[in-house]
Amino acid sequence: MSSTGHVAEPRNFEPKDPPKLDPPKSDPFTAEELAKFDGSDPSMPVYVAVKRLIFDVSGKESYAAGGPYHVFAGKDPSRALAQTSVKKEDCVPEYEDLTDKEKKVLDDWLTYFTKRYNIVGKLVG
Repeated sequence: MSSTGHVAEPRNFEPKDPPKLDPPKSDPFTAEELAKFDGSDPSMPVYVAVKRLIFDVSGKESYAAGGPYHVFAGKDPSRALAQTSVKKEDCVPEYEDLTDKEKKVLDDWLTYFTKRYNIVGKLVG
């Protein structure tokens, strides 16, 4: 994260050590249900959604309480990712009105997450 409150755009999508990922799940989650997986309860997994796909990012300190990307935990921060922002007010799922460049950045983030984290559900509602 830079001093301007922006995150760097993903450049290399291939993980150094590719994880063995489970088959994607399509369990439905409402925003209220997703919010319970924000890392505040250490006994629960931590989830982040990108373009309504929910990823299990548990075990990654970046998303844990106090981590630089904790603001994304328990949310669909698609707009924030597209705009390379870590501002709480940007952590919303709406992205349809973004520029083509921002949508490309968001697609890159989706690719990044898809190659690293298990898909555990889909944001509905």
